[in-house]
Amino acid sequence: QVQLQESGPGLVKPSQTLSLTCTVSGGSITASYYAWSWIRQPPGKGLEWMGVIGYDGSTYYSPSLKSRTSISRDTSKNQFSLQVSSVTPEDTAVYYCHTFPFRGLGTQVTVSS
Repeated sequence: QVQLQESGPGLVKPSQTLSLTCTVSGGSITASYYAWSWIRQPPGKGLEWMGVIGYDGSTYYSPSLKSRTSISRDTSKNQFSLQVSSVTPEDTAVYYCHTFPFRGLGTQVTVSS
């Protein structure tokens, strides 16, 4: 069974870059046909898909976040990461990493000065 664990700062200042890492166990991020996503849920709102990195390293992003979002991976550590630049308080959310049908527990990120 694949397990995912998010990690990163819980507080980010406006205009800075949010950086999170997802550590994967029980499966390889390079295993064929797996896709590794980031999803977030702002307070009082639904889940928002942010982007994905495939087993081959290819990436796709939500059009609404594409200009500020980057997903990368470190295959030696079996991790993939999220960066969101120029954050605002609207980026405050619980952030999850995901690969169907598994999801991490999530990590709260608050954008505030």
